[in-house]
Amino acid sequence: MAKQKSDPNYKVIAENRRARFDYAIEDDLEVGIILTGSEVKSLRENTANIAESYAAVEDGELWLVNSYIAPYDRAMFSHEERRRRKLLVSKKELAGLWSDTQRKGMTLVPLVLYFNHKGLAKMKIGIAKGKKNQDKRETQAKRDWNRQKQRLLKEGH
Repeated sequence: MAKQKSDPNYKVIAENRRARFDYAIEDDLEVGIILTGSEVKSLRENTANIAESYAAVEDGELWLVNSYIAPYDRAMFSHEERRRRKLLVSKKELAGLWSDTQRKGMTLVPLVLYFNHKGLAKMKIGIAKGKKNQDKRETQAKRDWNRQKQRLLKEGH
């Protein structure tokens, strides 16, 4: 992955930072996303938000719901900002995702939207289980303790 970040085509567009706080992510998967021309040009200007969005398996297809891509000003035919966008996965992966969401009660959470080293728009989705408030407090306490520990180590040296 370090190689990709040095590549000029690799570029993170939107990141769902809250996902790791609200969900216990058990696995992640890179998927393709079907976009129109004006959506791609808008993404090249870093105008997207995936914080309130989620992925769902419906009628044998994977959909991204409630993601926001700002309208592109110079487009002749503009796009709808919050339309449902189809995500591309193999049939085997789709069957696994359906099984995880329907049988195991997991949630599909978008983690990162980015352009890969080939310049194609990709999304990383996490297969996650929702955290309870107690779990969130534990995560916060661990994070605070790690910060305090780093401060103490820095002062000691």
